[in-house]
Amino acid sequence: PRHKCGNQKSCSQNYFAFKIVSGAANVVGPSICFDGTVLMSSVKNNVGRGLNIALVNGTSGQLLKADTFDMYSG
Repeated sequence: PRHKCGNQKSCSQNYFAFKIVSGAANVVGPSICFDGTVLMSSVKNNVGRGLNIALVNGTSGQLLKADTFDMYSG
């Protein structure tokens, strides 16, 4: 069976599924999936070098903000 975000198990009721994948240099980009929806990925063109952060409402699961912080260039 397929579970949200490609996880091996389903989450308990009243919990959100999530998966965070780190990138590999400039070959494979990072991605963030939350409750079955990809929030950030190379395909969405909203990831970058450095820290990729998605702010999500903990009650509703709604994406509030997604941003990238380039720690290399300052």
